[in-house]
Amino acid sequence: MSAASADGRATRWAGQHQRRRAEFVDAALAAIAEHGPEVSTEQIAEKAGVARTRLYKHFTDAADLQRAISQRARELITIELAPVWNPQGTPMQMITTAIDTHLRWLTEHTPLYRYLIQNSPAEHEEYTDIPTAIGEHLTELFTGYLLAFDLDPAPAETTAFGIVGYVHSASTRWLDRHGPYTRDDLVAQLTAVIWTILDHTLRTGGVTLDPHRRLPPPHELPAPGK
Repeated sequence: MSAASADGRATRWAGQHQRRRAEFVDAALAAIAEHGPEVSTEQIAEKAGVARTRLYKHFTDAADLQRAISQRARELITIELAPVWNPQGTPMQMITTAIDTHLRWLTEHTPLYRYLIQNSPAEHEEYTDIPTAIGEHLTELFTGYLLAFDLDPAPAETTAFGIVGYVHSASTRWLDRHGPYTRDDLVAQLTAVIWTILDHTLRTGGVTLDPHRRLPPPHELPAPGK
């Protein structure tokens, strides 16, 4: 066999291997949705239509499969949270859309969410990276607005990560208990609290915004003093 033929065969095998891994991860997501966060490897293999031993021809062990599931979940969450990455509209619309998107994902993918948080962060940092990524994105966004308003950007990071932590904690508690609130109720409550925090930060610097008036991106705002 020539070197070229061997290389071509290796490339085809690598591509097939990756395709099969992706198919098994999709099957795992379906199995989690059906059986819940305590899903077993056997149930995942059954959903994929293969024997458990066949599954491990494409994953080194259970941890490797879990990492692949987490990575795929991260991709799905990132797509779902598009309104967080690209906020538009009035301040209240931006906040409401971001919170509603977050809660909708949690309620529609509760078994997957619980599967991810029940595993150790060391093995599933792909998921724990999501709140960090949101916090960093909001830090950059808040910094841009504070600078545009000629204010000290120092509060941006603590405000951003404080909001992310608050929303995560409150929504997780609601998901566990639901309590007296509907999802819309919780969205309204969280939106009001977050706006109060942001409004206080701005007013401390002498800036007052209308929460129901469109807020352009920071780079579209006039330079301070103009």
